[in-house]
Amino acid sequence: MPPIRHDPERVIDLDLVRCTENAALAAWKFFGKGDKNAADGAASDAMRGMFGLIDFKGLVRIGEGHKDDAPGIFEDEKLGTWREGAVPAAIAIDPIDGTTLTSKGLPGAISVLAVSACASPNDDPRDLFPSIPSHYMEKIAVGPAVAESDMHVKIDAPLEANLSIIAGQLRKRLRDLVVVVLDRPRHQPIIDTLRSVGCRVRLISDGDVAAAIAPSLPDSGVDAYVGIGGSPEAVISAAAIKCLGGQQLCRMWPKDDQERAQLLDNNVCTEAELRKVWTVEMMAPGSHVIFAATGISDSPMLPGILYRDQHCITHSILMRARNRTVRRIQAYHDIARKTIRMHSNNQEVSL
Repeated sequence: MPPIRHDPERVIDLDLVRCTENAALAAWKFFGKGDKNAADGAASDAMRGMFGLIDFKGLVRIGEGHKDDAPGIFEDEKLGTWREGAVPAAIAIDPIDGTTLTSKGLPGAISVLAVSACASPNDDPRDLFPSIPSHYMEKIAVGPAVAESDMHVKIDAPLEANLSIIAGQLRKRLRDLVVVVLDRPRHQPIIDTLRSVGCRVRLISDGDVAAAIAPSLPDSGVDAYVGIGGSPEAVISAAAIKCLGGQQLCRMWPKDDQERAQLLDNNVCTEAELRKVWTVEMMAPGSHVIFAATGISDSPMLPGILYRDQHCITHSILMRARNRTVRRIQAYHDIARKTIRMHSNNQEVSL
């Protein structure tokens, strides 16, 4: 009799897509209506409601409300049934990556989560996703062709040197590279350097989870992501990039002297830890990693929600690290019948 393969993530992977679908559908009710906290609150409520139906012991390691002081799902929350014998798992979550984009009716918003399941029901999931104490991190993300080559990008290397490596491994000219950067004043030196060497720069206002993943996705039209973005988002994107075979290097970036002093003086971290460079494997260890996302508005990763012929159409992506399996799921939800389970009242709410 062949040995039984232990894939704890198989038990819950499709239910995780339902979590991001429900969050995206709940957020869509507030799309373009100018209230990002209402959208975030609805998406969090819907995602939490679906999680309550999943038979596992989910522990939130990365929550989306901490940095933004917004309504959300928070670190150390317990999600799932927590039935005796259920699979324990760590969760990294952002019901809306791009709340401002959603409130303004702009492209680039997604609902996203990552889960790392324990190999045994007796394991502790706390070490599966790190909780980064700084609000922001320096980041550079590249796709598999660069990550798996003999030439590696380095977070301390001059940007020009990293660009030369990326161009060489992709067999492109520097001026043909497309690099995504968050449109922030702090990134002006990066933008100036990219333009000085002739690269094409795609500026985004928000949504750096999808942006960091884009270089690892075939036909995304993005070759690299560079800049400073949220630490929770770095962990979520690391899970997806691991599933795709790419690489992301990150390092804590205190936003000012006050945050730096708080991190050091309160023994939250040391100088050495501030200088530590995090790889994908360090942020998303193990082989039982799952990533799921659903488009709210159009992005390089996923089309946004559409309404057509009394149906709401969602586009989602589901990835597993073990075999680097990527599934794209297009779902048609009958508006007259579709309901969303909301945690706040434990009821099914119609679209």
